[in-house]
Amino acid sequence: MKLATYKDGSRDGQLVVVSRDLSTAHYATGIAHTLQQALDDWNFISPQLQDLYVTLNQGKARHAFPFDPAQCMAPLPRAYQWADGSAYINHVELVRLARNSEVPANYYTEPLMYQGGSDDFLGPRDAAPFRDEAWGIDFESEIAVVTGDVPMGTTPERAIDGIRLIMIANDWSLRNLIPDELAKSFGFFQSKPSTAFSPVAVTPDELGDTWSGGKLHLTIQTQWNGRTVGLCDAGEEMTFHFGQLVAHICKTRNVRAGSIVGSGTISNRAVEKDGKKEWVKGYSCIAEKRAIETILDGKPATAYMKFGDTIRIEIKGKDGQSVFGAIDQTVVEVER
Repeated sequence: MKLATYKDGSRDGQLVVVSRDLSTAHYATGIAHTLQQALDDWNFISPQLQDLYVTLNQGKARHAFPFDPAQCMAPLPRAYQWADGSAYINHVELVRLARNSEVPANYYTEPLMYQGGSDDFLGPRDAAPFRDEAWGIDFESEIAVVTGDVPMGTTPERAIDGIRLIMIANDWSLRNLIPDELAKSFGFFQSKPSTAFSPVAVTPDELGDTWSGGKLHLTIQTQWNGRTVGLCDAGEEMTFHFGQLVAHICKTRNVRAGSIVGSGTISNRAVEKDGKKEWVKGYSCIAEKRAIETILDGKPATAYMKFGDTIRIEIKGKDGQSVFGAIDQTVVEVER
């Protein structure tokens, strides 16, 4: 099934069930008011939501209304945890190569991960507010999952069973703030502002065989100012699947229902053409494009985003229809 959260003036919004084709929706009133409420009692509440979903898809829901992504908050407007990995080693290799730095050996055996702010997510159509272009504004096209309760010590294979929902994420980064933060050896903080998520979150069963082995085997489409810059395969080159990412957190703690785990920037390897490397599938963040330019030409040529720039991130299924709806945002300046 597909779930979304509509704006209602509160912090956590109101849960709605959305039809498979994203054309209609129905409030989950009487079943659960918020998505977090549903996650907290998933085994009892999700079958009721599923029944409503079936009725909605059959066109028999009496109080259905046209679905409007502009009315959506993030599916979870705030979460108990937002942990973002770096599951595509190709992205790490490119960035390191551009800096003439080797990838440490343990990067290939366990994922990188940071814990971001989870108290103030952006909706899929919300403006992306920043104070200064000089901070190096960058998008990051990612997949994210929402978990149920997953106990400490859970194996990667069992951790996949703890995944309740899948979404798209735009994990905004401020690239020019990152070096000073990392130099303190304490990780990202100011360089990672509010993340945006897709209009709907989707249960794994809805994805059929495109959800396999803890990976989503579909193409993520990224359009910057209306121009397609990335058509990256989200599944094939994912070094660490979502079960491994969730289990990485579980090594020392329990993961509680409503935790969100991100994949990191989706990245595909170059192909050889006439003895030269070409990144034919494009890129999912500007930092990777700049790394490629540095590798090829000795310096980056692509600037980071400016106020007024737009970014659209979407995934379409085998039938050509949008699976999660699109993240479609404009970068705006906020007063100092």
